[in-house]
Amino acid sequence: MAPQDAAATLSIERFFGFSLLGLVASGYLAVAGSGYLDAPTIALTAAGLLLRALVLAGFVPLRISDRAITLACLAYSAFFLADYFAFSRSLVEAAVHLIFFLAVVKTLTASTHRDHLFLAVVSFAELVAAAILSVNLNFFVFLACYLFFAIAALTSAEIRRSIRKTAVKARSGQKRFHSRLAMLSTSVTVGILALTAGLFFLLPRTADAALTRFFWHRIFIPGFSNEVTLGETGEIRLNSRPVMHIGSPRPEKLTGLKWRGNALSYFDGKQWTNHAVSWTPTGSGQWRACIDAPEQRQPGPYVDYEVELDATGSRELFFAGAPQIVRMAYSSLDCSGTDSFRLPEIAPEGFRYEVYSLLEGPPEIAPAGYFPRELTYETRSRNLKLPPLDPRIALLARTMTARAGTDLERARAIERRLRTDYVYALEMPSHQPADPLADFLFTRRRGYCEYFASAMAVMLRSLGVPARIATGFQSGIYNPITGLWLIRASDAHAWVEAWIPGNGWTTFDPTPPDPNGQAAGLLAKLNLYLDAAGTFWREWVVAYDPRRQGSLADRLQRGAGHIGFGWLDGLWHSGERLTATIEWLRKYSAAILLALAMSVAAWLAGPRMVGLLRMRLRVRRVRRGKAGAGDATLLYQQMLAIVKRRGYQKPAWFTPAEFAASLPDGAFGSAVGEFTTVYNAVRFGGRTEAAQRLSMLLDRLEEAPAVQEQGLRP
Repeated sequence: MAPQDAAATLSIERFFGFSLLGLVASGYLAVAGSGYLDAPTIALTAAGLLLRALVLAGFVPLRISDRAITLACLAYSAFFLADYFAFSRSLVEAAVHLIFFLAVVKTLTASTHRDHLFLAVVSFAELVAAAILSVNLNFFVFLACYLFFAIAALTSAEIRRSIRKTAVKARSGQKRFHSRLAMLSTSVTVGILALTAGLFFLLPRTADAALTRFFWHRIFIPGFSNEVTLGETGEIRLNSRPVMHIGSPRPEKLTGLKWRGNALSYFDGKQWTNHAVSWTPTGSGQWRACIDAPEQRQPGPYVDYEVELDATGSRELFFAGAPQIVRMAYSSLDCSGTDSFRLPEIAPEGFRYEVYSLLEGPPEIAPAGYFPRELTYETRSRNLKLPPLDPRIALLARTMTARAGTDLERARAIERRLRTDYVYALEMPSHQPADPLADFLFTRRRGYCEYFASAMAVMLRSLGVPARIATGFQSGIYNPITGLWLIRASDAHAWVEAWIPGNGWTTFDPTPPDPNGQAAGLLAKLNLYLDAAGTFWREWVVAYDPRRQGSLADRLQRGAGHIGFGWLDGLWHSGERLTATIEWLRKYSAAILLALAMSVAAWLAGPRMVGLLRMRLRVRRVRRGKAGAGDATLLYQQMLAIVKRRGYQKPAWFTPAEFAASLPDGAFGSAVGEFTTVYNAVRFGGRTEAAQRLSMLLDRLEEAPAVQEQGLRP
């Protein structure tokens, strides 16, 4: 095999290898992006794919023997049992680990057609699994990548097969093989996505991602569990993953609200929990009406809103204020003694519920005529119970409330002192103190929200005021692009609920503002656009149903009217269609004729203009010394055009050398002869470095004096 042919074959093999690797990597990233893979599997699989990329690029020589592969598979067979019984303790997770192990092994050792087919099947299975597990926008991104690499792999595989089947080799174009095939794959991918987009929006989905009910993300943050450990929220504050999206007809009324998920009453000095919480069903028993509206409407501000939960792996629901009416796809809710609510089963990803809530006003101006129920002896005792505490804590509470005369004044005094005398910070202590609450109040004097909430609740209890901590989220950030409030995991928060006579359970927040505040600038705006794209994906792709389809059609119709296409509706619904058509043609005749003229001109002159532009670009490349054998043919055609203008035309049966020899002697004939000699050297001899000489000879031919003799010399 000639060196040039061997290089071309190696280039095609390498392109096919990278295409197949991209196919597997796209499926792997789609599954990893869904959030259902554990960190070791993600890291080890990524390392294997990266190693394969280095091998294909020629940076790392790697040859794994069949014996080593067999031993590795036997070793993993033993590890599979340990994984199932000791580590994962789940057959599904252990099987997923096994599949990714085999995928990495095959990726590193694939050499036969059967291996390549196995990798293609594995990558497709990964993509199908990601389609079931994920409802996020990143699946669409990885799907586009998968299509691109699939087309690249199919086309390059066909080229490999053709090369091995026949001895016929391409004479040109091998140097641009990668770019040309990559452009082909890109254009076909874009075409597939564009053609399927219309069909995708014409056919609504009604399953509502039902399969996602069988899976859930493992997110353990305040509001999702029945325990909060001091120092836990600081780590969560670093997680910007979306948790909820909340919309309202009046989004400004949601500013500054807290989204309550749970309330915890038992404190052991380091951790808040709820022991033996009893849940009772509540609701009307009617479809999509879970809580009855009270017979007598209580005075106060009300707000209605809709909550969409991302994957939480939890049954808890979040509310602002006291929910009066809840509408969703369940006929009842479970309610606890701490006024918390949860679903009968784990909330699926993208679960929605509508709420009509009574917002809590300042207790100092509580509406007249509202008398909350009294606390039972058991509830009061539970919310006054204290663990063994540093005696300085009770003394500090009495000092802070020395001038307060009521429970409300005591709560406000402690809240105010904690917000002014202490600092909010995310730094963890170098070691876990024996008494974290005393360490926070008297040593560090800085901490997370659960430190502030725990300190206030404990000090209120030491004064005889029933108190507990509530967990959930702060108001989040408003996204003007979607018109929704975005609640992230970093918005997790803990605050205090104290029992105030005449007001009931009242909210207090002793945590001072975060000195770092909300991120601003280009990165924050980019996050909002990414969140808007994800919201669009969930709303118009995952949850696309006939109702969404009708809404989209209505938007398109109204949008057409705004941009000047309202004539279409009038033309369609008019009874006198012929008259309307004539009137429309008369109105838009000038624009139509102009558009037609421009289209005809582009159709007639477009190919020639494109050809001239390509010719100019190739000539410039030749003049810079970057030319190939194909460029020599282009320059020779330009030379023939110059010779034709001088009165000489090359017969089709003449070779270039015969045509040069037929020209009369002189400066012009010698220039043509020299040009032909260099052309043969470049075109057939492979001396591409001499191509720049052809450009110089063309300039000489343009300047050479015209020859008087006409015709060809015999």
